[in-house]
Amino acid sequence: MRKHNFRNLEIWKEGIEITDLIYKYTSELPNDERFNLISQMTRAAVSIPSNIAEGSGRGTSADFKRFLEYAMTSCYELETQLIICGRRNYGNLDLKNQIIERLTIEEKRIFKFIQKLGY
Repeated sequence: MRKHNFRNLEIWKEGIEITDLIYKYTSELPNDERFNLISQMTRAAVSIPSNIAEGSGRGTSADFKRFLEYAMTSCYELETQLIICGRRNYGNLDLKNQIIERLTIEEKRIFKFIQKLGY
């Protein structure tokens, strides 16, 4: 029996929102990035709420913590990709900055949740 219903977790809800924003952002990127940055960014974004959901279904807090760590590393990966887009002047700058702000908050929330789970 899982202790956490992922649908009720704010970190999961925010992960879904970030994913929606990434799909919006990447829709404006150059087509020649379709199999490079766009693909990597959407996979990293989808990975955030997916790992939170999968971890919530695991039997122990240690297992859940591991999947939360995967979600956090996906945040870092996505943030890096957004920085790369910025350096290439890709996409909407305001939207990119908004997503980075939300990712920073998401990273902090995931970290606090990991601490709350303990070991």
